[in-house]
Amino acid sequence: MSVPLLKIGVVLSTMAMITNWMSQTLPSLVGLNTTKLSAASGGTLDRSTGVLPTNPEESWQVYSSAQDSEGRCICTVVAPQQTMCSRDARTKQLRQLLEKAIKAKMDELRPLIPVLEEYKADAKLVLQFKEEVQNLTSVLNELQEEIGAYDYDELQSRVSNLEERLRACMQKLACGKLTGISDPVTIKTSGSRFGSWMTDPLAPEGDNRVWYMDGYHNNRFVREYRSMLAFMTTDNFTSHRLPHPWSGTGQVVYNGSIYFNKFQSHIVIRFDLKTETILKTRSLDYAGYNNMYHYAWGGHSDIDLMVDENGLWAVYATNQNAGNIVISKLDPISLQVLQTWNTSYPKRSAGEAFIICGTLYVTNGYSGGTKVHYAYQTNASTYEYIDIPFQNKYSHISMLDYNPKDRALYAWNNGHQILYNVTLFHVIRSDEL
Repeated sequence: MSVPLLKIGVVLSTMAMITNWMSQTLPSLVGLNTTKLSAASGGTLDRSTGVLPTNPEESWQVYSSAQDSEGRCICTVVAPQQTMCSRDARTKQLRQLLEKAIKAKMDELRPLIPVLEEYKADAKLVLQFKEEVQNLTSVLNELQEEIGAYDYDELQSRVSNLEERLRACMQKLACGKLTGISDPVTIKTSGSRFGSWMTDPLAPEGDNRVWYMDGYHNNRFVREYRSMLAFMTTDNFTSHRLPHPWSGTGQVVYNGSIYFNKFQSHIVIRFDLKTETILKTRSLDYAGYNNMYHYAWGGHSDIDLMVDENGLWAVYATNQNAGNIVISKLDPISLQVLQTWNTSYPKRSAGEAFIICGTLYVTNGYSGGTKVHYAYQTNASTYEYIDIPFQNKYSHISMLDYNPKDRALYAWNNGHQILYNVTLFHVIRSDEL
């Protein structure tokens, strides 16, 4: 056989295979299960497969033959009328499944409606905020152009005015709701398995000191590093000796003072780090201590002090509240309890806790897979269960605190000092416009 004839033979063989497949397989794919023979218009018998009744207007019809008078393969499919399809049982089932899928998707989207409405309500305020920032940029550009035309006092006055306007703009960004936690950043590896470290959220500009407290009991020495860089790269520090050993890892530095729970007591102490003197002591009435109502990891973590945008807080548990978490707002000067909220969350079941914008967030554990799964809003005295996972890189968190200045979480994780960035959902306050 010559090469051209060989190619023709291969083509005809392939066409025959396709024809045979169409005549045998296609009817089963569309659900046909009866066979009949009918006469084609050319007078030869064709094989016809269909669904009863055999009226072409009410059923699928498949016609095929090996070839026509010119040797070409023929396969013809005749579909029923569209009105017939709508009565077909499979079509009805498909439509029901489609309606069910659409309904499920709508149910998923429905909770987003309040959020979208909130965004819509805030859109105008955000635009006004952007315009204010643009105005400040224009003023700054003008100031740069005219900087040689003013004496020092006038220049200082204009800069101060600009700072006040910028601060007013930034204050329009109100507190936010926690929506995400970043991957951890390891700052340093040092100390024992338990401890705490922090910076002062109210420190003046240029004061970037880091405060470091190793262990959870029988220690009274606080390390002071002059900056975050010094903390990361050197072991040079100044040591401060507290008048009493601390208990747990819930210490906090706030506006130049360190606040800590005196070991084996429910006493909170305010200690000035500059003068190294006790400024105030106060008992937290009924608060459990000495491992009575600790976090799940133990470590005398009965009383946890923390700060946020609203000030100083104490988190603990009492017999009166059945061992569940109690939140108290404290006056940072007098340590007087200003207000208290009783939650229904068992303190011993909490891995750790921190507070952001008056909302207490509680983790489900301290080792392995960890997530924030409980939130109590003090402004509304309500709670909700949430699901915000974060990476527990070194498998044992013994301290987790929020710093409102850095908008970050400081953590002590099995001898590693780490940071997490947080994502907050912000709402613009209209009363500041």
